[in-house]
Amino acid sequence: MKTTILMLQMGKKGLSEGFLDSLSKTFKNHGLIKLSVLKTCTRDREEIKQIAEGLRVGLDKRTENENRKFITRIIGFTIIIKKIKKSSEKNRVKTKTTKK
Repeated sequence: MKTTILMLQMGKKGLSEGFLDSLSKTFKNHGLIKLSVLKTCTRDREEIKQIAEGLRVGLDKRTENENRKFITRIIGFTIIIKKIKKSSEKNRVKTKTTKK
């Protein structure tokens, strides 16, 4: 399955509950989102780090029962958000080591 990439922009309203709800719905059809942070939002790198962390935490909370998890990466003024599947304890295979 090919991962589709969606390009979005964050403006002066910044990170809001409605924005997070829209993102969580968008991830049902897309595996990767590139989010450009516009000048009207911020140009402070520390604020962009806080926004990225808020996005990750907010998306994780909204999709915790759907067996999904999100990771973020910052490149310049772009936040890349990727959807990954959680590994559940039931699906893990434990290997035994034998002593010789």
